[in-house]
Amino acid sequence: MTSRLLTSEQAFKAMIAFLEEYYNRTGSDSVGSLLGSMNLLTDGKPVDLAMWREWSKCVDSAVNGDFDTGTHKESSNV
Repeated sequence: MTSRLLTSEQAFKAMIAFLEEYYNRTGSDSVGSLLGSMNLLTDGKPVDLAMWREWSKCVDSAVNGDFDTGTHKESSNV
């Protein structure tokens, strides 16, 4: 895997692009709903600010090595 450095904002936008591609292929209502809450306002933050807070926590976990994608378990407080 190629290593690239992205800001949190760039990574968030990349995630949106990935999910949009997935939505276009599948038409998943769940993904469509998620994308609706992720739409970016003019200040660059998503419509649902809780989404940004969760994203920031996940970025911190990944940077700190606290998140292993191979063993991720669903959180009961999401």
